[in-house]
Amino acid sequence: MDFDVFVNYYNQLPFLIKVVWIISVILFIIIIVSIFYLKIYRTRLRNSTAETQKLVTEYEIQLINYLYAEEGQEEQNSIIEKLTFCISSKSKRKIIKRVLLKLKKEISGEIAVAIQNLYRQIGLLNFALKKLDHQNWYVVAMGIRELKQFNIKDAHDAILHHVNHSSKEVRKEVQLYLVSLFHFKGLEFLTKIETDLSEWDQIQLLEVLQKNEDQQDVDITPWLNSNNDSVVMFSLKIAEIFNQYEVQNHIIELLHHKNNIIRTKAILVLGGMQNLDFKHEVMNNFEERTLEEQQALFKIFEPLVSNNDEWFLLKYSEHYNFEIRLEALRLIKNFSPDKFALFKETTNNGQFLEMLNFLTDN
Repeated sequence: MDFDVFVNYYNQLPFLIKVVWIISVILFIIIIVSIFYLKIYRTRLRNSTAETQKLVTEYEIQLINYLYAEEGQEEQNSIIEKLTFCISSKSKRKIIKRVLLKLKKEISGEIAVAIQNLYRQIGLLNFALKKLDHQNWYVVAMGIRELKQFNIKDAHDAILHHVNHSSKEVRKEVQLYLVSLFHFKGLEFLTKIETDLSEWDQIQLLEVLQKNEDQQDVDITPWLNSNNDSVVMFSLKIAEIFNQYEVQNHIIELLHHKNNIIRTKAILVLGGMQNLDFKHEVMNNFEERTLEEQQALFKIFEPLVSNNDEWFLLKYSEHYNFEIRLEALRLIKNFSPDKFALFKETTNNGQFLEMLNFLTDN
């Protein structure tokens, strides 16, 4: 009877009120279902986390026992068999890799090599190599990163094959793999690369190279002559950071490069090497050069200045660019103090006098 009363009451309601009631009931049902779903999901997640932690602990114990057992013992062989069986499961494979990487970061020396050998023995290497042929770029990138993390050098050729991959992320992983594991020899990819090296890529690669204590000699001449401007720029940075004095003549040739940015960088690098040959070349065609090149010369000019350069400094003490004008006056003050004092005595230009007074006090 109560239900019939409710139905009659509902039928007497206006249409809009009926719609509101229906929507309210639907929303109520959705909320109830969602609450139950979230409770079930949280329970499963909690159980999954607990199970994962249990496996992490179990694998850590097995791996530590393996590492400290004598080589070839039955205990080692037994652990290898168990882990080989476990990696057939994708979830367990991820956990084992995670534990191996954790131990690899915490341990060095012969034990670290043992971890790398175990990585091969239980078959993880094969799974990583298969990723290199995957159609999805992110899987390829993950495979290369994993091989780098476990220091797998014999994957060199297979990874170098992807140096011009369509995915920027894959190309970056290839470059980091080569430089991280092979250091300066890994820079061979610069002769093969067809895409630009971004500024961020260059920073990362230089950071990896600088961390390498065994800095080997490398001939960067082919890269300085590359048709890829980003490779040329990166090579100039290598010459600058690692003092590649033997390639100075090749860098001087870059003063006539079609790219203004490369010409400017070449001036800065040669100035840092205190090369006097390039100075006269730039001074003799100074007017023809871009403002960036002119500023670069004055930026590194001080250790290169001689008494014969006084005419040059005097000439450009009236340059239209404030920075060049200021730097020219500062050099005159340091190398020709009599001329600088004469400027102060004879000038009627208020702004020019302010610059002179500023340089006098600083």
